[in-house]
Amino acid sequence: MNQTFTKSMARNIFYGGSLFFLLLLIGLSAHTVTVLPERDNRQNLTPEVVLGKKVWEDNNCIGCHTLLGEGAYFAPELGNVYERFGRSKDAIKGFIMSRPVDGIPGRRSMPQFNLSEEELDAVAEFLKYTSEINTNNWPPNIQG
Repeated sequence: MNQTFTKSMARNIFYGGSLFFLLLLIGLSAHTVTVLPERDNRQNLTPEVVLGKKVWEDNNCIGCHTLLGEGAYFAPELGNVYERFGRSKDAIKGFIMSRPVDGIPGRRSMPQFNLSEEELDAVAEFLKYTSEINTNNWPPNIQG
């Protein structure tokens, strides 16, 4: 290659590359918008699920747990907890209620939030809702 790399060539590569990646971004965004309704489980979004999400946020559950891969890694992934607990909302509620008030010395443990029965039902319904989202088999194993 005896030809010198000029400003004009660099500009053409920059503009050509920018245009290519802009078109790629637009194409992928359009594809996501068309596929999302099939995957996001919006038909099962109820006021109880919304309340469960609010309880989840108010108690900063994401500060310890992950949900569909997002959050902290201190405690287990909860995106598939409904499956792990045998598809039972009562088992999830029982687990949350059984947490010790003071924790166990020397061990990490979930705090007792003293949730009302309505809040427990809502959190269990929210976790059921998230487990029904089509995540393309994420997490890859049942343990989270």
